Amino acid sequence: MSTASIITDLQKINPSSIIELFSITTEAALHGSATTYRFHAGTNRVGNGDIIWAGDTYVKMPIQAEGFAFQRGQLPRPTLTISNALGTITAILLNVNSVTTGNDLTGATVTRIRTLARYLDSVNFPGNTNPYGTPDPTAEFPKEIYKIDRKATENRDVVRFELAAVFDLAGIRAPKRQCTRTEFPSIGTFIA
Repeated sequence: MSTASIITDLQKINPSSIIELFSITTEAALHGSATTYRFHAGTNRVGNGDIIWAGDTYVKMPIQAEGFAFQRGQLPRPTLTISNALGTITAILLNVNSVTTGNDLTGATVTRIRTLARYLDSVNFPGNTNPYGTPDPTAEFPKEIYKIDRKATENRDVVRFELAAVFDLAGIRAPKRQCTRTEFPSIGTFIA
């Protein structure tokens, strides 16, 4: 991962646009199969198509992601709202066979990838040439990885998921112990 080149480019007078990509990965144990779905809230410059990043295709779909900022003393609990106008997300929900929650993506991994337009693959631009810079699949901000905590909304227009950090242990039961938010000055409280 080349964050140094990202930082250098962001400090320029006219940096290129930040591109935000999302992937949702299901787990075979929870959802019946291990599949990765990739989305992006925009299009490329060739025929208004999908975005290609590091050789992977990210489907163009209206997405709104909020709540990634860290608050003092709290882990972020972002929400991911995806358009369901064509029934794409409902179809994905119907295809997963969650052992614990029925047809749901609870427990699936959501990865937020951010890079700059100058590092996108050349196939996204006319003439297979990136006019903003040289493609580099390693130039990205640190990946942000979350788990889908629950499906908050599903209707004809949108599906909204609430996400939780993968290391957010509130309510998780370790063998014979429950992790809680209450802490002693030096160690966490564990209730046997």
